[in-house]
Amino acid sequence: MKSFINEDFLLTTEAARRLYHEHAEKMPIFDYHCHLNPAEIYENKKFSDIGEAWLAGDHYKWRVMRANAVPEKYVTGDADYREKFTRFAEVMPGLIGNPIYHWSHLELKRFFGIDDLLSQATADVIWDCANRKLQSPDGAARALIAESNVRALCTTDDPADDLKYHRMLAEEGFNTKVLPTFRPEKALNITDHGFPAYMEKLGEAAGVKIGTISDVKTALAQRLDYFEKQGCRLSDHSFGSPDFTIWDEKAAEEAVRKGLAGDIPTKYEAAAYQSAMMDWLGEQYAEKGLTMQIHIGAIRNLNTLRYRELGADVGCDSIGDVISAASLAALLDRMAVKDRLPKTILYTLNAADNDKIAAAAGCFQDESTAGKIQFGSAWWFNDHYDGMTAQIKSLANIGVLSRFVGMLTDSRSFLSYPRHEYFRRILCEIVGGWIDRGMAPADYDGIGRIIEDICFNNVWNYIKPEK
Repeated sequence: MKSFINEDFLLTTEAARRLYHEHAEKMPIFDYHCHLNPAEIYENKKFSDIGEAWLAGDHYKWRVMRANAVPEKYVTGDADYREKFTRFAEVMPGLIGNPIYHWSHLELKRFFGIDDLLSQATADVIWDCANRKLQSPDGAARALIAESNVRALCTTDDPADDLKYHRMLAEEGFNTKVLPTFRPEKALNITDHGFPAYMEKLGEAAGVKIGTISDVKTALAQRLDYFEKQGCRLSDHSFGSPDFTIWDEKAAEEAVRKGLAGDIPTKYEAAAYQSAMMDWLGEQYAEKGLTMQIHIGAIRNLNTLRYRELGADVGCDSIGDVISAASLAALLDRMAVKDRLPKTILYTLNAADNDKIAAAAGCFQDESTAGKIQFGSAWWFNDHYDGMTAQIKSLANIGVLSRFVGMLTDSRSFLSYPRHEYFRRILCEIVGGWIDRGMAPADYDGIGRIIEDICFNNVWNYIKPEK
């Protein structure tokens, strides 16, 4: 019987198969947004077993386990990884239709050569087979990165981080570039109870006593300079439902005064602060030639009980309401009128905003960079077959697909790189379908180059990691 994960997985037309096998498959990976731990890369982490590699920090898997009434002990609790893996294997056959089913079997095939479908019946065999590799030199973190043909990757880092592991990796000459990403989320989250303590931490890292919004900018500017020297080429920002239409410097300053005192600014003051800071940060990025990423639409920590027990980032975030087009446009326009709009990648968690984001991006393109404002790849809850398809088609319909910077893992796992393959197969299935139906010419050389560009060349030239 033909393996489920076979050479033509997801490719239903001859055109799709040709585009994938002749063009997409061979391209290297630039994973420009991920959450890998740089210390684990430098130290060449070795996993005890497939349970640790898969389940130690994967909230996607935790969610589906909870949905199958698996006790929390086997999800994030103190059960050993053999028990956790077995419980995950038991629920796998019922995950048909969820991307975890595809991702997991792609990972088993690509890293371990396993064709068996994961289930309670196959759990022991798969456990033993996967562990043989993970416990060998070929299963260490750097080997997994190299095996996946990753040319460069960008981690996600706080401005106060010392970036010592990035520096040591660069000095050592690791074949894959490991670059930091500047993510000042804690500096902008002024309504968080931890804001005063974080400002103290940021000030110490920058050598600045923070008491005003000007001090916050000085500290962040100092740290951004440091990040740039360590190879940083991107920033990253995440907002739920931001309001960038508020522009009030006095309110922004009052927000800082309250935030540093441990008081909670009003919604208006907080919005004024975020608007002012994003406008200023955008100018800094533009001057340095950095790319600004903005993730919009997540609503965090919906389950209060789970948050109290386990904290954040445990699988209890969700999709927020649709964003305000006026709010997003206000931010981009404020930078553009000053000729200080950086290259920008916009991601939405709410698929209802796809066309809105694609259309807004088109309003701010200019001659400085082809595809300067990007509608980013399907993110998080959209990171599945239908979500990727919808994002690609929305961009093609409203923007210019050939300039797309393509896929990223957004992952904490060293085994997640087959998600790039997943994206590439979906991309080729879509474009191959257009050729098959006469909607695009059978120009395999020309369209093949577009496929190669979307898979790697565009993002490499856009972000310029070798600068």
